[in-house]
Amino acid sequence: NESPKFLAYPFSLGVASGDPEADGVVIWTRLSPDPLDGGRLDPEPIRVEWEVSQDEAFSKIVQKGKCLATPQLGHSVHVELTGLSPHSWYFYRFHAGSEISPVGRTRTAPKRMDMPDKMKFAFTSCQHLESGFFNGYPHMQNEDLDLVIHLGDYIYEYAGRDNRVRKHLGKEVESLDEYRLRYSQYRMDEDLQETHRLFPWLVTWDDHEFDNNYANLVSEQDGISPESFLARRMNAYQAYYEFMPLRKRSFPQGPDMKLYRKCSYGQLADFFVLDTRQYRTDQPNGDRQKPMTGKVFDSQATMLGSEQEGWLMGGLLNSEATWNVLAQQVMMAALNRGDDKGARYSMDQWPGYEVSRRRLLQFFHDRKISNPVVLTGDIHLNWVNDLQLDFKDPKSPLVGTEWVGTSMTSAGNGGNFIPEYERAAKQNNFVKWYNSNRGYVSCELTKDHWKSYFRATPFVTKKGSPIETKAIFMIEEGQPGAHLVSGA
Repeated sequence: NESPKFLAYPFSLGVASGDPEADGVVIWTRLSPDPLDGGRLDPEPIRVEWEVSQDEAFSKIVQKGKCLATPQLGHSVHVELTGLSPHSWYFYRFHAGSEISPVGRTRTAPKRMDMPDKMKFAFTSCQHLESGFFNGYPHMQNEDLDLVIHLGDYIYEYAGRDNRVRKHLGKEVESLDEYRLRYSQYRMDEDLQETHRLFPWLVTWDDHEFDNNYANLVSEQDGISPESFLARRMNAYQAYYEFMPLRKRSFPQGPDMKLYRKCSYGQLADFFVLDTRQYRTDQPNGDRQKPMTGKVFDSQATMLGSEQEGWLMGGLLNSEATWNVLAQQVMMAALNRGDDKGARYSMDQWPGYEVSRRRLLQFFHDRKISNPVVLTGDIHLNWVNDLQLDFKDPKSPLVGTEWVGTSMTSAGNGGNFIPEYERAAKQNNFVKWYNSNRGYVSCELTKDHWKSYFRATPFVTKKGSPIETKAIFMIEEGQPGAHLVSGA
């Protein structure tokens, strides 16, 4: 349809961009006049025009084109721009019929061999809509960021519950339409939508985009048949692709979707975006906290799967960047959360896959990988961890640093005293800091140092939270390990 008529404004879900490269970026939108009632569009392709400009007034248009929004992909649009100038800001918008989308802003990456003076990005995860408002995003919007990284749990799959701050529409999501509705409900949030409009994003998923704590083809729930599990996974993965600014390389193939990929920021940083859910073996001894015994040391157990692990190691060997960043989901440091009855570790995190974990850390060490930095989400808390070759030996060499970002909303207001984690912070020598607030982490990179600013929103149960910087930590180039600059 070249001249569609819409019942209501079709760009209600906004615009987004992502996966920046030196010559281009993906720009995204989705036609949905009534997103909370299935979109309300006829099941036919609709022609969408797009424009890219050097200025917000669109007086310096550098590219324009046309594409089709098809019903098979929920009338979503993913345009992969090429031929743009490196390390430059651009503005973009879409037209459908007589309607014009909001104006998005995005930025390309520097040229592969260029060394930018600095880079700023923010990362967050775990934005459970029912737990609160996304109060970190308005503050993120005020920062001078090149990129936003989301480490998973963008949506939660659970049924709506009464007496929460907000309420999910519908039951626990399983069908494609249910996943689409859930993403629409989240993307209707103005603070989230505006942060997508202002910056390019790098996204990866964790478990709640599909099913809590799943591992490859294994559900955490008993009695789920492989057929129904894979059908649901296919729906979840397709909806994720439809709503995210992803390239064709990530296009879902039935119940499989290749999300791991690299994003280079000149010679300053290589971002290796990982998927620790789709390829992992089942959690050993269940997904709770257990001693490190038995299947934890299974040499065949894997967190990344052999193909992704090989890709990551090859990419790290080939990297010429100062900072090698692993954007991933679950804690890598072997955090002992036990008590006087004995040590205990989370079997859902890297310590449950100890052979995989040690192999990667040994690789950092033996191959002298330049400044490995691990970004982690999932756990709804901040941690600053030094990554040691052998966590049981205090004198063991440091091989990297792990920044654990807290949740945007999940687990509620936060800032509370959690005995188990207070104990863990004290009894693990590699832990430099821990904090239970909500928020995000803002990172500033130069070729000499990396500074991480731990931003906290004191409350999420109502809108309008102020922002506090709880701590600033720094890593110096060539010297693994984090140093406190201020706060904490």
